[in-house]
Amino acid sequence: MRFLYILDPMCAWCYGFQPELERFLAQHPSVDIDWIMGGLAPDNKQPMEPSLMRTIATYWHQIEQRTQVTFNHDYWELNTPYRSTYHACRAVIAAQSLRDKCAQPMVKAIQSAYYQQAQNPSLEGTLVACANSLGLDKSQFLAVLNSNETESQLQQHLDITRQLQVSGFPALFFISDANQLFPLALGFCQAEDLDERFNKVIAGI
Repeated sequence: MRFLYILDPMCAWCYGFQPELERFLAQHPSVDIDWIMGGLAPDNKQPMEPSLMRTIATYWHQIEQRTQVTFNHDYWELNTPYRSTYHACRAVIAAQSLRDKCAQPMVKAIQSAYYQQAQNPSLEGTLVACANSLGLDKSQFLAVLNSNETESQLQQHLDITRQLQVSGFPALFFISDANQLFPLALGFCQAEDLDERFNKVIAGI
């Protein structure tokens, strides 16, 4: 049994969805899941405009009200934010390349650094620290992170996202034995919603 999960490690709604996803997956411990980086924002070295900072900060409060997660709102005072998530996506791909089944732990490490520890995941130093927290070698991680192969894989992930016409995250799909894709989540939902949709798909196959 396989699932395909399209996300961005710097997507706040994906962070809010993580506990729900984990509750759902706990009922399917033998499942294989492909972690696909959807890429919210391409590489950009220009600081985020104050109006966008205020908008995203407002989203964080809204997500706290709807989900189980909390945010460290000091982030906005302690950092120079950038509207740039592709390097964080590459970091997840690099971690998975270095160690099988490392995509999910790397996503969670980035989310923790960003949303709980108020660190900037647009910066390479933050991503290296996340990799180190998982026991990955710094020099190996940096080499893979900045490799042409990782960039090629990111472009493949972005192509999958476009082919499935996913315009927002999180997005979770079930892949049947016949290689058909069934959407279980297109945006935030709770574990109970995933259970209900998944059971309907299984019953209809």
